Amino acid sequence: MNKTNIIPLFAKVREKQPLIHHITNNVTINDCANVTLAIGGSPVMATGIEEVADMAQLADALVINFGTIDNTMYQAMILAGQSANRKGIPVIFDPVGVGATRFRTELAREFIKKVKVTIVRGNASEIFSLVGGDAQTRGVDAGEISITKESLVLKAAQQLHAVTVISGKEDVISDGSDIITVENGDILLSRVTGTGCMTASLIACFAGAIDNPFFAAVAGMSVMSLAGELAREQLVGHEGLGTFRVKLMDEITNMSGEKWEARVRLT
Repeated sequence: MNKTNIIPLFAKVREKQPLIHHITNNVTINDCANVTLAIGGSPVMATGIEEVADMAQLADALVINFGTIDNTMYQAMILAGQSANRKGIPVIFDPVGVGATRFRTELAREFIKKVKVTIVRGNASEIFSLVGGDAQTRGVDAGEISITKESLVLKAAQQLHAVTVISGKEDVISDGSDIITVENGDILLSRVTGTGCMTASLIACFAGAIDNPFFAAVAGMSVMSLAGELAREQLVGHEGLGTFRVKLMDEITNMSGEKWEARVRLT
């Protein structure tokens, strides 16, 4: 991918300030709202069945996250997702924990039948389980899968008819034809609760500002990975996860197209 396709997107997000409707993980809802603001978007976290369809009509993108799924939240997700489809705004789906229990795996597979998803973001075992593979997700962490991430991301994008993002030591993204690998990142990203959920919000901000979901997925995913790498470089002495988390948000806030171009590694 030519980096010049991504560089101007940072300014576009801050200029448009897309409204991102979240029905997301209760554990990380505050982080998702703050990272949306940090990159230049505007968050709304409406979850009530009585209003989610109307709120989706006001939004520029919708984030659906299965982290703390229950039946009531699921019904709200369906209503919001179908409303977003009617409006024609992108739906970003984060199938957190899919593969860990039959309940959430079956609901996730049903969701993608009832709602047209634009971008799917998850770890390897979540994506493998979503498309019918037999993977054991460990809580919300990735388990083992029987195929390479490159093969899986291509298969998933083609099967789901959605841009697919698989996070990990290296992140891979596909639109069903091309595959992009993001080589930035740091192990501390996996030790801070919510970085995956926050990445879905970043992707949604880009998707809500432009018409190319593949570029949006690459931009959002690489911002989180690069910000994690830059935040780790700034830790000194005994500074640990708490300081890293603050510096991570600072790096996202201060990310620009020029800063991104200078340090991002895409293959």
